[in-house]
Amino acid sequence: MPANDSFSEVAGFFAGRWWAMVLRGIVAIAFGALAFCWPGVTLGTLVLLFGFYAIADGFFTLLAAIGGRQRDRYDRWLLTLEGIVGVWAGVVTLRVPQVTAIALVFFISIWAMATGFLRIATAVRLRNEITGEVWLVLSGLVAVLFALMLMVRPIWGALTLIWVIAGYALIIGIFLIMLGFELRRPHAAA
Repeated sequence: MPANDSFSEVAGFFAGRWWAMVLRGIVAIAFGALAFCWPGVTLGTLVLLFGFYAIADGFFTLLAAIGGRQRDRYDRWLLTLEGIVGVWAGVVTLRVPQVTAIALVFFISIWAMATGFLRIATAVRLRNEITGEVWLVLSGLVAVLFALMLMVRPIWGALTLIWVIAGYALIIGIFLIMLGFELRRPHAAA
């Protein structure tokens, strides 16, 4: 297959699902805003918020990965894996809500590290085939840095943890919305 056809197919796939990226960004920003608005939130509520956020983010990622008619022509395994990791993280979090603060920090850091590396890998793999890959790389780097911060300082207080998680969600949300709108632009599908 000529490189131009491959580019058009991949670019068309992502451009046709720009709205899934925007929805992921909106969910992330809503989660971050709720966490900032309720700074005195209990750890149990934080666990529930994170669980629902991870499931919603994973669901929209899977939706973007499995949608479309040309499933056999485009390799979407990285996006699918990111969605599965997100849904899995949310389900496990909701099934064990009495998790301790240290375990929650550890669990969130593993999730953020995995999704960060998967986003970077996806951007590198598609760097010549889509526009706006810089936003995907930046969201991956923020996720990896966030995970490292949590691993270095696992004993942060609940309030600090809430603010860090809320800030992370807001930044990731902005990057995903920027990527979604970049993919929507006419040249993204050309």
